[in-house]
Amino acid sequence: MLKRFLLLFALLPVFVFSQNEEDDYVNDNVLKYDDYVYKPNIRTVQFHESTWEYAAPLIELDGDKQIELSFDDLNADGTQYSISFIHCNADWTPSDLMESEYMQGFFDLNIINYSFSQATTQNYAHYSILFPQQNMRFTKSGNYLLYVYANHDKKELVLTRRFMLFDNKINVNATFRQTIGGDDQFKKQQIDFVISSVGYDINNPQRDMKVVLVQNNRWDNAATGIQPTFISANKFTYSLDEKSTFNGGNEFRYFDIRSTRFLTERVESIFRDDELKFHAVLLPDQLRAAKPYLFYNDFNGNFLIKNSELRGDPDLEADYAFVDFFMPYPTPETQGNFYVMGKLTDWRMNKASKMTYDYKRMGYKTTLYLKQGYYNYMYVLSSDTKKGGDETLTEGSFWDTENDYNIYVYHRKFGTYYDQLIGVKKLNSLKK
Repeated sequence: MLKRFLLLFALLPVFVFSQNEEDDYVNDNVLKYDDYVYKPNIRTVQFHESTWEYAAPLIELDGDKQIELSFDDLNADGTQYSISFIHCNADWTPSDLMESEYMQGFFDLNIINYSFSQATTQNYAHYSILFPQQNMRFTKSGNYLLYVYANHDKKELVLTRRFMLFDNKINVNATFRQTIGGDDQFKKQQIDFVISSVGYDINNPQRDMKVVLVQNNRWDNAATGIQPTFISANKFTYSLDEKSTFNGGNEFRYFDIRSTRFLTERVESIFRDDELKFHAVLLPDQLRAAKPYLFYNDFNGNFLIKNSELRGDPDLEADYAFVDFFMPYPTPETQGNFYVMGKLTDWRMNKASKMTYDYKRMGYKTTLYLKQGYYNYMYVLSSDTKKGGDETLTEGSFWDTENDYNIYVYHRKFGTYYDQLIGVKKLNSLKK
């Protein structure tokens, strides 16, 4: 196994592996096994199963579905970009598999499909690619990291994205419910589920099987380390486990910048600066923790790219704008920092999404440079005392909030050195 690792390391680009949260663009040579953008000119990264732009980047091994990657390059200089792939374990560390053990055909693909923006104040080139392709396919299920590099140089990292290939070998039945007892029953959502492995042997589930629960395709608060409550024959029951309990949160906040001519939902003003760049000032947001829950349809943190004034291709005709966020807050928070959270910030808490306190206005503010569209977002507090972003202080938490959940079941067969993804279950808190 040591030889395999050394050979794999020799074949990979010379990066320092890291998964720690840190400011973007600090060290472009650090490969992160996470959704990450390494260059400030790369914007509006979208990555999903190709038939639905709000889907997770998840497809079946040897199925007929593809994953689509797209992004904008604000340099708009026709740079040559390519993609490559790394197989990962269930915990998103690189597995010991060599490329030839998890791929057939070409190991790298050039992104040849790109076009330049049309009639926009911000020039950009829009790139897109679909995979797997006829000349490349994956042979192992599990977690994968896609990385984009420039000018045929794998050291020139551009962005990374996580995706998953599953090979259903077990069955997962899941139910959604309130937690039992205490105040949490009105604030949290619990997932109980049963894994049935009839026809597939799992001899040591505590050691060889790993289960991960993800809410709204958000990884910062993913539930891991969950163990079965009961085991009988080929059935594994998971219930009454605090690890499979999530904050219900609230419906996502939203704003609409599909138009630069008219004020739309949640937009207070739109103007151009001296360089003719658009600015959209959002209405001040309010804290919602003490307010009653109100249901409305949202995208669960996603966004839709659209220019409502034009009827052509929104990927090329949507412009960019500086969007100003402001949340009134009486005094600076001493327990951590506030961040704008959602797909618009890659679900990351970093320098780009961090808010600063404005003492004159008495609240937190930040500005993001975003492409025209309809956006979901929320505010979270990050501190050393809690894992991930905590939305309860700003958004509140309600058990009846609509959320999407994915259950991922991984298994490492005896004698192998990688984690298979042997089962996936999708469920929604409102759809029984």
